[in-house]
Amino acid sequence: MGQRLGVNVDHVATLRQARRTPYPDPVTAAALAELAGAQQITIHLREDRRHIQDRDLRILRETVQTLLNLEMAATAEMVKIAYEHKPDVVTLVPERREELTTEGGLEVANQREHIAKIIKNLKDGEIAVSLFIDPDLDQVRAAHKVNADRIELHTGRYCEARNEKERARELARIVDAAKAGTKLGMGVAAGHGLNYDNVQPIARIHEIDELNIGHAIVGRAVLVGFERAVREMLELMRNPG
Repeated sequence: MGQRLGVNVDHVATLRQARRTPYPDPVTAAALAELAGAQQITIHLREDRRHIQDRDLRILRETVQTLLNLEMAATAEMVKIAYEHKPDVVTLVPERREELTTEGGLEVANQREHIAKIIKNLKDGEIAVSLFIDPDLDQVRAAHKVNADRIELHTGRYCEARNEKERARELARIVDAAKAGTKLGMGVAAGHGLNYDNVQPIARIHEIDELNIGHAIVGRAVLVGFERAVREMLELMRNPG
């Protein structure tokens, strides 16, 4: 299989935090995801701690058997947390308190100095760094200039396309950005809004080596169970047509 599946367990924590109960536990969900074949666990420790908590990160670092990808804002506080827990990969994402979910990619081109400093700090701690960016060639080039190891292409506009013409245009942007990232020597992932109906065209892009999918898998898991939900997504990725 060309691409690894990173299962984002944030929304298991969302369900838990809705009632402030100890369940459902994203740590348990992560273990089930790995048993079903996921090759990475992704979590976003947000500044407001709306879903994933510090406790989750601590335990997941001890229990994840594959790779642990920590999504976080590009702040000194989060760098300190990353240093403490040493995830395999840190993905720097933009973050605004009022947003429901991450609304767009990180603006790298206009804050290169700040991002470069954060990346250097993380790499000094032997943590690989990915940047969550829009599929825009200027952002891809900027990610390379600040010495990112990887990029993750924001697939939201592709997923939200209102018609086939718009979807084809957004898919072409993702293909171009993926090719550019690979040519510049960076690993390329994709994610945001991917589900069981729209994942296959993205899975067909050879330059993309990783998909991070959360909400759709957690939503299906509520109905069919976590292992089955993960296996069904892996099946679509392995046989993208």
